Amino acid sequence: MVQCLRDRAAEVGCTSAQRDLAWLLARPERIVPLPGTRRSSHLDDNLAALSVRLTPGQFEAVGECIPEAFGARAPDMSRLEQ
Repeated sequence: MVQCLRDRAAEVGCTSAQRDLAWLLARPERIVPLPGTRRSSHLDDNLAALSVRLTPGQFEAVGECIPEAFGARAPDMSRLEQ
């Protein structure tokens, strides 16, 4: 999966981190990525993701690298609303 994602970043002409953030920001669901940043260089990298534009084909290609999730996500968290 990691190599697949790296290859897709090279096709777009940006870093993997920039492409990942651009992909998340372009998703139609309500997703708000919160990237961790310890260095100013990482902040610059994250901000550069705002200028990355994925074509529909590039967007789909990234999604093809990620396996579909199965099963419950954090089932213990469901008790918080009770």
